[in-house]
Amino acid sequence: MPANLTAMYLKAERDFRRASTPDEELQCLQVMLRELPKHKGTDKMQADLKARISQAKSDIQTAQNSRRTGTGIRIPRQGAGRVVLLGGPNAGKSQFVAATTNANPTVGEYPFTTREPSFAMMPFEDVQIQLIDLPPITRDLMDISIAGIVRGADICLLMLDLGSDDGWEQCREVLDRFAATKTRLGRTSCLDKSDIGRSYTQTLLVPNKIDLDDASLRWEMFQDSFRQPQESSRGTHSLDFDTYVISATAMTGVAELQSAIWTALDMVRVYTRSPKEKETDFTNPFTIPRGGTLADLAPLVHKDLADNLKFARVWGSAIHDGSKVTADYVLSDKDVVEIHT
Repeated sequence: MPANLTAMYLKAERDFRRASTPDEELQCLQVMLRELPKHKGTDKMQADLKARISQAKSDIQTAQNSRRTGTGIRIPRQGAGRVVLLGGPNAGKSQFVAATTNANPTVGEYPFTTREPSFAMMPFEDVQIQLIDLPPITRDLMDISIAGIVRGADICLLMLDLGSDDGWEQCREVLDRFAATKTRLGRTSCLDKSDIGRSYTQTLLVPNKIDLDDASLRWEMFQDSFRQPQESSRGTHSLDFDTYVISATAMTGVAELQSAIWTALDMVRVYTRSPKEKETDFTNPFTIPRGGTLADLAPLVHKDLADNLKFARVWGSAIHDGSKVTADYVLSDKDVVEIHT
């Protein structure tokens, strides 16, 4: 990685990985190229960025000609984070959505119940997390839009069907399909520095249906295989992800998985209060990535606050109650903020 990357470059890089349209990609790539230090050590990255910019412009033209977005499907981001559910046919993705949200997806004991992406909001403590249930993926079937949705996600849940002897093979097929794209599943979310176009989305492995007969035995058998690198036509991969065994119908392990999702999102909650009313709204916190500052929070509260912010008073675990802070103050989870303009 080149030294001295600016904060603006790193932010644009994070935004690029989460981009869901060619227009968003192009904006981020242009900032990355502008902010990238120009010296011999970054020649390859400069060339990669220029190639990606050219590709994004081509994708934009294609989208305009076909009157479609670059990913085919546009789902607005909502809540504290975006989590997508992946798996083979009948892995129980819709079961999990039904168990953890107020949505009523079609749940059937037959494959391909989910035919197109759908989303719902999963409550966790005092925040809402967006779940996107994607159609099943097989060796022969993966909609072109899915890679873009996965790349723009914060976390993927890869569901492993413990109710079928074919569950392990179905997971391999999912990995094989993504290995054929620039979007990969990984232990952490990042861009591949050797190939700017290749990204990894943090993935949790979720063996489901542990309550069924023989599920525990299948899980023992699967564990003998899934940690080992597996050869395929697309190369070598493994399922070496953090793992949470659940039953979406019996709710076994679901609370632990929800907590793990929140931890993996690595967000902080911030509550606000008015300087005039002196009452704190604890029902609907703002959420920002850990390490975010008061300057990052201000435009979320109101678009004009970013320009008019003078200071804030903060009540929280990392500061004396009511302390006066400036825009560069790094917020902690459950801080109470009183913004002054």
